[in-house]
Amino acid sequence: MTYREALVWLYSLQRFGIKLGLETTRRLIAECCSGVCAKDPGLALASASTPKIIHVAGTNGKGSVCAMIDSICRAQGYRTGLFTSPHLVTFRERIRVNGEMISENSVAEGLTSIRNVVADWDPHPTFFEVTTTLALKCFPEGKIDLAILETGIGGRLDATNAIQSDVAVITPIDFDHQELLGNTLAEIASEKAGIIKPGIPVVCTAQRPEAEKVIRARAAECEAPLQFVTGSYGDSPIALCGQHQKHNATLAIAALHAANIAVDDSTIARGLATIDWPARFQKWDQLTIIDGAHNAAAARVLAETWRKIFGDQRATLVLAILSDKDLRAICEALAPIADSVVLPRIRSERAALPEELAKIVSSFSPLLPHSVTPTVGDALMLARSKPNPILITGSLHFAGEVLAYLRGEPAAFEECAQ
Repeated sequence: MTYREALVWLYSLQRFGIKLGLETTRRLIAECCSGVCAKDPGLALASASTPKIIHVAGTNGKGSVCAMIDSICRAQGYRTGLFTSPHLVTFRERIRVNGEMISENSVAEGLTSIRNVVADWDPHPTFFEVTTTLALKCFPEGKIDLAILETGIGGRLDATNAIQSDVAVITPIDFDHQELLGNTLAEIASEKAGIIKPGIPVVCTAQRPEAEKVIRARAAECEAPLQFVTGSYGDSPIALCGQHQKHNATLAIAALHAANIAVDDSTIARGLATIDWPARFQKWDQLTIIDGAHNAAAARVLAETWRKIFGDQRATLVLAILSDKDLRAICEALAPIADSVVLPRIRSERAALPEELAKIVSSFSPLLPHSVTPTVGDALMLARSKPNPILITGSLHFAGEVLAYLRGEPAAFEECAQ
């Protein structure tokens, strides 16, 4: 298959939906990744010397922590493999070797090989199971020293949990994906804490009591050393804005120490200063911020960061949210920092209709002026006509569409268009 043909096939797997469970991924790893047996899927990353594996779960901040670990390690001279999701503009963002996106050729060859293996499987692997396997095929070829794996949804039954890790990292836990993970914080925490494995160190940020109780119980059950990390990194500048990123940096550093990966203070400073992680309070220009906050907790943190940077100055809020999210809670978190709201129709089948968001916004008191636009381009043009700084947020998918538009590149959904 060509790169585009491979992506068309991969995206066709979305018809199988999201399926939580490890059996299919273990089978995929065993049959698609050389030198691997089903009983020890960790061998998927075996090279001349088996690399360390850091596994990161949580509700918010997972990607940032992974990016920090990756950047620090590369600054120290280690070769890294980074697996994250979702991507913003191109699928290749999900799998990086030593800071570089994997090539189109690697995607095409890897997916062709996997497709040939799974052609007659029932149940058929899902999009995420195949993508996880593709990463594990690519990492050994890159002769990496360290793999950083971000969970997709949950942890216990997430495809990434088929791998034996050296450290489990848990970022802040809050409400998201309740339809899959449970309706209480304890239920969600139980799924996230599923990445904790017997005897493997656990590094966890401060959690609400309900979540902390679950994590402590799981760690005790697994006889896994557990460290709760508090405080904020303040020794040097971080390329990502916000107090929460200082907490994330402390967590990332603790994870490296728990994995016995040697890094010095100057390397940590250099790595944190050079992180390239778009759509996390990203300053596109002096008056335009792009942030992928996609649930109520993330929206509250975003509002706090906005106030730290812009003070009492309110934003022209350009907002698009996926329909399965808590729309009202996200809008309520962002309304206090907004002067007006622009609601574009975006090119995602999962997006909430802008008219639905308009009904929510119009119910606020005092009244928050709002406009619906047919495209992202129209929304940005309208926002730029206003005197306020611009905040573009509501979804990583939306952030990706905006970044593609601003860069003049094909958006993610266009990459595999036939």
